[in-house]
Amino acid sequence: MKIAFSAKGKGWEDPIDPRFGRSAYFLLYDEENDKLSIIDNRDAENEAHGAGPRTAQRLLDEKVSVLITGNGPGGNAAGVLSRAGIKVYAGAVSMNIREAYEAFRSGKLPLF
Repeated sequence: MKIAFSAKGKGWEDPIDPRFGRSAYFLLYDEENDKLSIIDNRDAENEAHGAGPRTAQRLLDEKVSVLITGNGPGGNAAGVLSRAGIKVYAGAVSMNIREAYEAFRSGKLPLF
């Protein structure tokens, strides 16, 4: 399973970015291969409109199964993710990536 985390940095100890569409980075963790990769999403920070759906498409292209984020995506992006079957877990605002992963694995993050 491939899990995406909205992130303010590029490593396990960096904080979750509470934003979705304009999140600086997405850390992708492939549990099957124990591999971490990065999507640089900083170009979305200057988007006037459509950042959420465009970012959602990036995650679809990466074949992500789960998204873990802070506050959750907006309506349009949430619709794209839902139709694609990507499960979204929110509420990881004050966590770093590792803490959010552990909270997800132990069932402590709510499904958005």
